[in-house]
Amino acid sequence: MNPNFEQEARYRILKILATEPHISQREMSRRMGISLGKTNYVLSVLAEKGIIKMKRLKNAHQKIPYVYQLTPRGLEQKARITARFLKRKLLEYEEIKSQIKEIASEAEKDGSIDLLSDDTLKRLSSTH
Repeated sequence: MNPNFEQEARYRILKILATEPHISQREMSRRMGISLGKTNYVLSVLAEKGIIKMKRLKNAHQKIPYVYQLTPRGLEQKARITARFLKRKLLEYEEIKSQIKEIASEAEKDGSIDLLSDDTLKRLSSTH
């Protein structure tokens, strides 16, 4: 699995589980836009590392077979993962801003498109 994808998946799963411990894997995978198998894989890794506990419910009539609990280690890990995720996203944001400014400047020089007439792009180009 791609390390950035796995880091993002862990971040998103821990964020969901912190507020919704009874969520089903199917619902979690739907919200995240990833397959049920990948969701199950990430949950299994988190459980193996002691970041979450997975408690299987005994009532067979339940549609939600597990309850998830972040362990104390999981809460610490969530904070670390969140910080790393935020740092990576901020770097991506700065790179995209730079690329937009460069492309808009090239387009304006070419005279083909007046992209900088848009207020958003003007603010973006003046802040960098």
